[in-house]
Amino acid sequence: MLLRRGVRRGKMTIWPVSRVTDARAKKKEADMAAADSTEGRQETGRIDAADPGLARGAIGLREVLFQSVTSMAPAGAVALSIAVGAGYAGGALPLAVLLALIACLLVATSIGQLAKHLPSAGSIYTYPAEALHPAIGFLVGWGYGLVEALIGPTTTVLVGYLVGSVLHSEFDWPFTATWIVVMIAAALLIALLNYRGVRISAQVGTVLGLFEILVFLVLACWLVVKAGTVNTGSVFTLHFAKVEGYQGFSGVAAASIYTILAFIGFEAAAPLAEEARNPRRTIPVAVVASCCAIGVFYVFTTYAGDVYFGPDRYVSFGELGDGSPWVALARDVWGIGWVLAFLAILNSTFANGNAGTLATTRTWYAMSRIGLLPAALARTHPRWNSPHVGVIVQLLVTLAVGLPIGIHFGPSAAFVLLATMLSGVMIAVYMVFNLSCTMYYLRRQRAEFNWLLHLVIPVLGIAAFVPAWLTAMGIGTSVLKFITPLTYPSSAAGLIIGIWYVIGILVLGYLRVRHPDRLPQMRRVFADES
Repeated sequence: MLLRRGVRRGKMTIWPVSRVTDARAKKKEADMAAADSTEGRQETGRIDAADPGLARGAIGLREVLFQSVTSMAPAGAVALSIAVGAGYAGGALPLAVLLALIACLLVATSIGQLAKHLPSAGSIYTYPAEALHPAIGFLVGWGYGLVEALIGPTTTVLVGYLVGSVLHSEFDWPFTATWIVVMIAAALLIALLNYRGVRISAQVGTVLGLFEILVFLVLACWLVVKAGTVNTGSVFTLHFAKVEGYQGFSGVAAASIYTILAFIGFEAAAPLAEEARNPRRTIPVAVVASCCAIGVFYVFTTYAGDVYFGPDRYVSFGELGDGSPWVALARDVWGIGWVLAFLAILNSTFANGNAGTLATTRTWYAMSRIGLLPAALARTHPRWNSPHVGVIVQLLVTLAVGLPIGIHFGPSAAFVLLATMLSGVMIAVYMVFNLSCTMYYLRRQRAEFNWLLHLVIPVLGIAAFVPAWLTAMGIGTSVLKFITPLTYPSSAAGLIIGIWYVIGILVLGYLRVRHPDRLPQMRRVFADES
């Protein structure tokens, strides 16, 4: 046999000619496949061949996990969104949190099962597109694009509200001017972090996430100890669900809108699949682990605040002031240490905005590169590999939505309205994910089908979300007794979501008529083409 010599790391290596020929053949085949992939993307007219794309393998499990953790904003969720639910569930709020945890764990399991086979920046729409139909995938991506875009104004309005409230109460600074300036500054800083790429923004999220969780766990333990003999398991029943107009399960269902809101974001690891190492393992672990760990955190901290403040009067919990009732609790038990709680909430809300921008811009990037959104959103920075045009667009959306709504309704009411919209869309998306899991394994992976993982859990997941979704959308009040209309402006959320989806259906119709080749592209898993 003819032999060929090669030099590697200063040592002589003997290679058979057959191995050289095989290696060349494989390289040629890979080059042709890459060329076909690029050509296929260019056919849509959306991808520039010179575009560097996303940063492949830039982050590991830790960063991906904290992408989900900070997207949920643990401290901010406990102090703000979950606290809103007290106005509906009263002292039974921990029950609403527990039910939200169960529902979200069910859908997290379904997402994990889908992520094993479909790792993609467009995962949110790829799942239903592949399992159900590309048209459904588009509508899911359309809704998720709205949700993630609204996280920017929601979180930055809250940052402004928190700082404005504290500086006004402590130093008599003008509240309105302060929250507006702080909101704009927060939006600019989040945009800067994301512009610099996934690595730095993910690392910042990891540090911020650890700090907020530690502070609130210590505070919650402090409250439980202080509560002493008042500790009771009755808060996990309907015993304290006595809010006027929302008695019993209707109050828990209404509160679930805001407790589920606290979980929104555990799926935000999925759009980072093309930038994560070993995404088929990393994404499922991050989604399920973050949902489970932070869910337990929510249940414990909400329980602590409830029993310390008093379940019988918990309906007035949100009236404590200081930007958040949890700042007031910290003042009561820690004195000057309240500053730590305030910084944890502020940090949490900011980190949520940062993580939301990461997920938003990756979803836009994925939809743009296959021709479903404007081509500019698929451009990535030549140095930072970030979808920098999308980052700038998100900044503009944050300011264009957050400022006028915050000024008109006030930042607190603006948050509740935006939060209700977020929940209304995402609960529906979660139900579609559950259905997608079942149908994907029945249609595409029948050999792996498992009755528990791929049928029982998804069906239970869909059922668990129905009460909160109907309440958020204001549907079924004349049929189901537990559905009670929300107060204004939250009651307008269903109408706004409906208008957004009417626009989405019109865009879908345009694509089907003018560009029918683009919708099937939603099934592509680009991570497999790297």
